[in-house]
Amino acid sequence: MPRQSGRPKRSGFGANSTAEQVTDGIDLTGKTALITGVNSGLGFETMHVLAGRGAHVIGAARTMEKAEEACAQIEGKTTPVACELSELSSAQQCAKDVASLDLPLDMLICNAGIMALPRLEQKRGLELQFLTNHLGHFVLVNNLLDKVTAAPNGRVVMLSSLGHRFAPLTGIPFYNLSGDSWYTPFGAYGISKLANILMAKELDKKFESTNATANALHPGAINTNLSRNMGPLAEAGANMMSMFGDLARSVGAPTLFKNVEEGAATTCYVATSPDLEGYGGLYFSDCNAVTPSLQARDADLAKRLWQKSEELAADFLD
Repeated sequence: MPRQSGRPKRSGFGANSTAEQVTDGIDLTGKTALITGVNSGLGFETMHVLAGRGAHVIGAARTMEKAEEACAQIEGKTTPVACELSELSSAQQCAKDVASLDLPLDMLICNAGIMALPRLEQKRGLELQFLTNHLGHFVLVNNLLDKVTAAPNGRVVMLSSLGHRFAPLTGIPFYNLSGDSWYTPFGAYGISKLANILMAKELDKKFESTNATANALHPGAINTNLSRNMGPLAEAGANMMSMFGDLARSVGAPTLFKNVEEGAATTCYVATSPDLEGYGGLYFSDCNAVTPSLQARDADLAKRLWQKSEELAADFLD
């Protein structure tokens, strides 16, 4: 299908649609999906739904044990792989393991991530959220580009967040990727999530001569394992918000907090909807294309981030 310009028509789905609903009637038999972070939360639900629609899901988790445990709970065809995104050598090896299956990747879903670490943590001289959420996925995706473009309509799906708006006004602070100059939990998280959108934007440009596309999305506010990094008070608040969300949902009232089934909906929609063939470089929320921050629309910033990421990950790009 030729590349499409602009935005697709509105989907008819919204904030309270579930992953099962948005994939209703879609047959994924013969298609292959790679999903990171399948051991819990949105990743597990995404794997469950896509495998239930017939896809062969390659499920990645931080360890092979976690990946095997998650895949064993799924009805459908799954293959577990290990991918510790904060170790670039692990992301590179995961790509090799996936490539060895010799299958085109119809869907490459970058779901895993960490959020709002209370204190600055570093690895390889980089702030850990930037390293894990962005650079680890950068290595994984770039080492599998030939598998994505080998699919009839390969799709790379980057899970970003509304939190990309927490990034500084300058966008990506290239002078402070270590976090040494300043660090705030949500500021650093915002930088990593802005990087996810910018990566999808630049990657989609590189896909222009192919049938592949790349998009980013905000899944919604969901109480998942991400909150484990936020400290006891923040986690307790998230649990309380989730409880109130469930109560509101039970009486048919609107809620700002989604359950996991609703949270995985936008991912599954962007990964599978026939209505999105040829559309790339977009940002989705509640199963529809929306406008991200000004920084997330900066093509020059996206290009600069890509070049810096290539430099930082040079030893792990095959």
